[in-house]
Amino acid sequence: MSFKMQRVHLFHAEVEDKPGGTAAKLKKLAEAGAHLEYVYSQRSLNKPGVGDLYVAPLTGTGELAAAKAVGLHEVSEPIVMRVEGDDKAGLGGRVTQAWEMAGINLQGLVMSVISGKFVGYATFDSVADANKAATILAELGTA
Repeated sequence: MSFKMQRVHLFHAEVEDKPGGTAAKLKKLAEAGAHLEYVYSQRSLNKPGVGDLYVAPLTGTGELAAAKAVGLHEVSEPIVMRVEGDDKAGLGGRVTQAWEMAGINLQGLVMSVISGKFVGYATFDSVADANKAATILAELGTA
């Protein structure tokens, strides 16, 4: 079983917490040709009426200009890693248990399976934890 894990370079913007708040920003990125693999939004815990939008990847001058125009900027946190590989029953449990045994605390985890393959996004507290998680995943893939 093989796995692939790589860092996601996120772009963030605050959005109005109302219908269309996220859509307006995504529309501009689409018009610039962005092919997003990661879109995450949630209401702000600290600012009523505001939400947070995270997207990736953004490349090329047109996409980056559109991102800037709608208030998106690259951020170093949160630390999100994209994980993918062949699916197998119980895999999510084995991976997260191995990370737990290594003392890695997850801020968040989303995993999906399509046609025998899984893809997930894990959010870590630190780059060190993300690197440790990648090493553990590589060891699981060769076991």
